[in-house]
Order: sequence, then structure tokens, then C-alpha cells
Amino acid sequence: MSTFAKKLIAWHSVSGRSGLPWQGNRDPYAVWVSEIMLQQTQVATVLERYPRFMKRFPTVKKLAAADIDEVLAEWAGLGYYSRARNLHACAKQVMQEFSGKFPNDPILLEQLKGIGRSTAGAIAAFAFHERAPILDANVKRILARLFAVDGAIQDKVVNDRLWQLANDLLPNQPENMPVYTQALMDFGATWCTARKPVCMGVEKKCPFAKECQANLSDQVLTLPKKMIKAKSPEFDCDMLLVRSGNFVLLQKRPSKAIWGGLWSLPESGWRSKTEQACKGPPTLKELLTNTLPRENIAGLAKSIKELKQGNQIKHIFTHRRLWMQIWEGRSAKTIEFLGEDLKWVPLGQLGRYGLPQPIKILLQGLSLARGDDLKN
Repeated sequence: MSTFAKKLIAWHSVSGRSGLPWQGNRDPYAVWVSEIMLQQTQVATVLERYPRFMKRFPTVKKLAAADIDEVLAEWAGLGYYSRARNLHACAKQVMQEFSGKFPNDPILLEQLKGIGRSTAGAIAAFAFHERAPILDANVKRILARLFAVDGAIQDKVVNDRLWQLANDLLPNQPENMPVYTQALMDFGATWCTARKPVCMGVEKKCPFAKECQANLSDQVLTLPKKMIKAKSPEFDCDMLLVRSGNFVLLQKRPSKAIWGGLWSLPESGWRSKTEQACKGPPTLKELLTNTLPRENIAGLAKSIKELKQGNQIKHIFTHRRLWMQIWEGRSAKTIEFLGEDLKWVPLGQLGRYGLPQPIKILLQGLSLARGDDLKN
């Protein structure tokens, strides 16, 4: 264990990643944004979106003062929108509770909205040179292989064991924490990968080949062990696409729902695809009843003059699949609505709203707005 950090840092000086826009930055705000954005988003995507986000919200004060719709609009397309909502809430928390300065204590960082133990460790290590461990998916894989940790990594006992190893392997000198933490991330992302680790090839030699227990026992591709995932359930729903002149009707989704806080098309409840299909297409009244609040149905029912079946869109989430049937209608006028969650939005201003990616693509495909309108 005593030589692990030294070997890893030496490896990074030769084979680690360099030139990433968030590397070498000791600003805790910049570190925090990059860490949240990199969660379950590919580096190639973050390379494009991170600089844009930082330009729009250069400081925690700017982010905290922004409207949530502005934040969600900038986050559109990155998925896992709870991250954007948590970023906004956390920025407000830092301003209110810590006078705009991130704490350097990992325990205090972990108490902030949307920051877990591993992210807190990364911020503390990069920005404050604290001896704090990280344990993301890549690091779990490295440690499970290096020490042949058996059992599913979702199990608490296994997870506790990995955290202990992560803590035990930290370098002794705090000034080495940034490069060590970056090296750990890079090694898991580029060398000790899930499917094609370098030790399974002949071109490169892993610096830990002689001490990695998974390599010595021929278990590299079987560790770490994961729970078997059940088949993703599939659902159907109806979506109402209503236009009135140069406006389209959007509905703000509940904050705790999928695509929470985003503006989307009015949507019915989800039906399991195993359920008996309805006989024939729904009537306008049925669609309005299933997609809109009761108090807003009457006005639209009188105003919509035509209704036709549009495309069916398939969208794959992490743990489920959704088939969205679009129903297109035209309203004779932009009638007023009760409540703040329904809004007529000018087609040229759609880029100001956070839209779910499939809805954004739908509107572009139907020529409801130019592509540059949706990117503003």
C-alpha cells in the first residue's frame, strides 16, 4: 500500500490525461461544477458543455442569482436534471450559509445539496489539498481488482471495505492530493477500464500488474461484481402538441418527476406496455382530461379546431423505456390559463427554456423553431 500513490503519480506523469479545461484549477466552484457535470456524462460531452456553462455562470454568486429556468436551459441535453436543480440549490446554500465560499472540510462539503462523499473528497483534494478519498465507479473498479474484493459493489459491507482502502492508499503529503486524485480518475477511465483494461492486451504494461490480485488470479473481467439488473420496464404515454399561431403550449414538470423542473409538452400518466391497449384513438376531451389540470380543460376544448395523430417517439432512460405518442392540435387563440405551470411560449424563445432532449428534437424536426433558436 505504501508505494501505490507513488507508482500512480509516476504513471500519471507519463500516461495521464492533460489539457482538460478543469484540470489544475483550485477554484472550488470550478472544481464542483466539473465534478457534478462529469457524473454519468461522457468526458467528450463535458469538454463542450463545461466551458459554456462556466461562461454563463462564472461564479457561485452568478449561479445562485440565476433563475432556475435559465440554469435548466443551459443544462438541457446533459440529462439527469436533478444535478442542475441541485447545483442551483447548492449555490444558494453556499451564498447563504458560507458567505459565498465553499468550506474546505469534506464533512461540511458533504452537507451541501447534491454533494456526496466522493464529490466532497474530490473538491477538498483538488481545491484545498485535503487528504480526502474519492470513490467513484472507476475507483471502485480499480480497488476491487487490485485487492480482489469479492461481492457486489452495491453491498454496504463491500462499499465500506472499498472506502477504507481508498483512505488507506492516500499519499502522505497533502500537496500530492490534486495529482494523485486526478491520476486515480484517469487510470480508471483510460487504463483499468471495465471491458478492455490494458492488462488484457500486449501494447502497454500496467504498473500494478505484479500486485493486482485480480490479474494474478485471472479475475480482471469478473471484478468488481455487480448485481444482475432486471429488464427495463416499458411504458406508453400521450403528449399534446398544441400550437396557436407563433406559440406552442408548454407545461412545467413537477420538480421530483423525471425531467423535473423542465418545460415539456402536456403529458398523460404513464401506462405499462403490458396493460391492455385502449380501443381506438382517444378523443380530444380524453386527451385534455389526461394531460391538463381540470380547470384549464374547458377553454382549450372549445378553442382547438383540429387534432391529428403525430409521431411516436421512443426514449430510453437509465432504468426504463418510454414510448411517447404525440397528438397535434391547433388552438384558435392563446387562451389564459389558471396556474403558473402552463404557458404559451413563442417559437423563437424556446431556447430560453429547459426542454427534455427528445422534446427539443421533436420541435426541431417539426420545424416549430430553427435549431439556433433552441440553442440560445
